[in-house]
Order: sequence, then C-alpha cells, then structure tokens
Amino acid sequence: MGLSPDRSTPFTEPVTPSSAARGEGGLLDRYRLVRQRSRYLTRSLTPEDHVVQSMPDVSPTKWHLAHTSWFFETFLLVPHLAGYELHDPDYPFLFNSYYVQAGERHCRSRRGYLSRPTVAEVWAYRTAVDHAIERLLTGEISPDVRDLVELGLNHEQQHQELMLTDIKHVFGVNPLRPAYLELDATSVARRAERSTRVEPLDWVEFAGGIQEVGWDGDGFCYDNEQPRHEHLFEPFAIGHRLVTNGEYLEFMADGGYTRPELWMSEGWAARDEHAWTEPFYWERRDGEWWTFTLRGMAPVAPDEPVCHVNWYEADAYARWAGVRLPLEEEWELAARHVPIEGNFVDGGRFHPEPAGARDEGDSDGPVGRLQQLFGDVWEWTASPYRPYPGYRPAPGAVGEYNGKFMVNQLVLRGGSCATSRSHMRHSYRNFFHPDASWQLTGIRLARDL
Repeated sequence: MGLSPDRSTPFTEPVTPSSAARGEGGLLDRYRLVRQRSRYLTRSLTPEDHVVQSMPDVSPTKWHLAHTSWFFETFLLVPHLAGYELHDPDYPFLFNSYYVQAGERHCRSRRGYLSRPTVAEVWAYRTAVDHAIERLLTGEISPDVRDLVELGLNHEQQHQELMLTDIKHVFGVNPLRPAYLELDATSVARRAERSTRVEPLDWVEFAGGIQEVGWDGDGFCYDNEQPRHEHLFEPFAIGHRLVTNGEYLEFMADGGYTRPELWMSEGWAARDEHAWTEPFYWERRDGEWWTFTLRGMAPVAPDEPVCHVNWYEADAYARWAGVRLPLEEEWELAARHVPIEGNFVDGGRFHPEPAGARDEGDSDGPVGRLQQLFGDVWEWTASPYRPYPGYRPAPGAVGEYNGKFMVNQLVLRGGSCATSRSHMRHSYRNFFHPDASWQLTGIRLARDL
C-alpha cells in the first residue's frame, strides 16, 4: 500500500457498507469497507498533516490510524489468532489510548511528539493487521470474536469522525487556514441554489407518561445504551429543527456573552478564562462574520445550524430564548419513529446544512415535522452522562470503553456531518465535557408543557 491515493484523484462519495455486508456472514466485507473508509478520509492529506497535534484533545491523524489497528491487534489477533506475533513490540505503548488494563501508555498530550514511526510505517502496520484479520475471519469464529470485531469496527468509525474534527482543528489554528477539501463548483452551486430562509421554529408536543428508552434491537450497540428501562416523562415539546446561525447572532447582539444571568457559574468562569465572544471557528473579516470549515473559510450563513458551540453556550442560549435543552430521554422519544437519514459523512458535504435542504421523515403526523434529528450536528442535551439503571460494564480492558467516563460530561444525540450513517442508532449516546467546542456540536431546544 502507498501512503495515500493521489491528491489529484476526484473526491467522490465514500463507500457505505451495504445491508448485506452488515448482516450475518458479511463481517469480513464490512471490515474491509470500514477500513477502506479510513484510507479514503486521508486521501487529501500530506504526510506533514498526519503528525500535528494542535491541542491535548486533538490526536494526530497518524495516531488515529495506528490506534484503530492496535485495537484489532490487541483484542482480537493476540488472543484469538494462533501463532500471531506483535507487528512491533513498541506499538502497544505508543498507540494504546486509555485502556489501563491493557498496559502502559504514551502520554495523550504528547502524541504529536511521535515523528516516528513514519506515516508509511503506520500504513504498513495497518496492512499487516488487515492481512491477519482476514486470516482470522476466513475461519470459524465464536460469537464473542464476532462481537469484538463489530466493536472494533464501530470504534474505528468513531475515530474516523475524530480524524475529521481533529484535522479541522489542526487546519483551523493554522494562520493559512488550509482546506481539507477544496470548495468545488458543485458545492458552490449547491449553496447558491438552496433557500436562504428557514421556517420559524415550531414545537412538536409529546404527552407525559412512562415509556421505555434504550437499545431494543438485535444488532450491535454500545454497552452504555443498555439496559432498556422505563422512564417517567413529563409533558414536553421539542423544537422541530436546529437553532440557526441567524438566531444565534440575535443572542450575541442582545449581549448573550455579557449577561451572567444566562450562564452557569462554571460556564461564566470559563467564558472569562477563554474570552468566549462567539462560536468556535468564527472570526470577523471586514465587519462580517466568517467561519472555518473543512472546505476553508466561508461567510457565516444565517440559515445553517449554529455549530461548534459548547454546552455552556448552548445552555445560555436556551435560557436567553426562555426555554431549555432537551433531556436525552426526550430526544430519544421524539426521534423514535424518525428514519435515520440526514447529512452524514457518507454524503461527502462535511458541513451542516439548513433545515429543509432535503426531505425528512413522514409528512403525516406531528413527528413528520421534526427535521435534522440525525446528521448535521451533535445536539447537546441537559442530561449528565450517567449509567442507565442496572448498567454493568464488560469485564476486562474492553469494559473501560465507556463506563469509566460516566462523570462530569454531558450527553449529545443524533450524529453529525462527520458521522457514518451505519454507525448511528436512535439510542446512541455521545458524551463530552461541557466546555468542548471543537466537535460538530449544536443546539435543539425543548420546553415544558
């Protein structure tokens, strides 16, 4: 394998695993497709781009590529492929992330120090792991091994999203503001043709009562989506679309960043410490607001969903609007009968789109009015990231995947334009610290009835 495909190759829509590949007997096909997407997402990057760590929360692209291979090597090949030997005995130390039970780890904030192994050597590592996984999956495998492969594939899809949001930060703090992808003529035309007005915010109401929430399917889910359990709902309403840039600009113009009554105490202190005055990636140019995107700098479009706001900002906006953020259970109940369709990474747009930019949902009934529940931006909720009643993490190092992070973080729902559609579920729970804004995060409102 080479370092990456020729940068002159047109960037076309990435492949998406078929339903057959996701089903029984198609695990190897799905493995190949997911691993192929990681290569696809790096096709526009130079070797130099792969090694930069622009802040402690950002990992270099090279590290993501190696870490996802380390996951398959550590949890599948070493224990389950007879005669397998580590590709390099130093790699487990370099590319373990937070799995304490799996051994010692290199410091997270110093991943950018790793000029070696080279990018080419990391691709060689991936190739070796892929060949070994092919051998493993062409033989008889146990249900436990199948579950670990599926976990590893979903883990890689998470890191594919992080590769995009992390390289956006790397490029965004570069004074040259380089683009991950150039803005092509089709994208320019699409932006010019769409409506620049969105419907006024409407509310979709839901009655109170006891409903079950959590994963109830037969396929894969993360352990934090279970067990399914009953939840008591008070009557509530949820916004039919996301909050837009234009609406957020009204919050800013009304002194949203200077009014302490709108902010949580910790948020107000963080606002002071970091001098927040606008969403992350926004900047003033000749009196107008611009934002950095994966396709370079662009004017802030009033009709697009506001993006890269942290939880403190989202909460302050909701309080300014006289309402609140939804609970994660309210979000899940509202989304329950909405198809998982939207502006995901599969479409290759890499930026949030306005409400109404595509057909969504069923036109009949109140749920059909809900838009943008999936894709575009991760939606902050008012819910702390905590275990569901009866939750038990898996034994061993794999059990460290989710459970030990269930403190001091808030839940987000719905995926973003950097998320793979096949990775999303109605019960999916993402989580970040409330001051995080380098992710593609936005706002949906809710209110009590």
